[in-house]
Amino acid sequence: MSLFVSNFNNYLTTMKIKQNYISKKSGIDENKLSRILNGKQDETGNDMDLLSKAVGQSVQFFLNEDFASLSFSIPQTQRIAFYAGNPSKEQTNFANKLLDMMENIDEVLSAKGRFLKTEF
Repeated sequence: MSLFVSNFNNYLTTMKIKQNYISKKSGIDENKLSRILNGKQDETGNDMDLLSKAVGQSVQFFLNEDFASLSFSIPQTQRIAFYAGNPSKEQTNFANKLLDMMENIDEVLSAKGRFLKTEF
């Protein structure tokens, strides 16, 4: 297994990044990615570039001989379950409206109850 693959696997494990995310982000087929990360297929320069970019690092970052001593953890308060890209303006507006509704959920539910009890 190459130094790049060994360090890349270490990074994925430490950062708790799943292979299917890397496959989608890099455009490398899941089967090919699995073979590369298991050392069954040699990675090309293009593969290394795509994989590095998928996690926001450079190829040189993963070719560091002292990689194990590097510290690259995310503070607990900044961890996310997944990353699907930057939201569009419409998605941001929708999310803000949803948050407003959730902050006022008691009022929303009590209003629903009043409407259901009203007899016409």
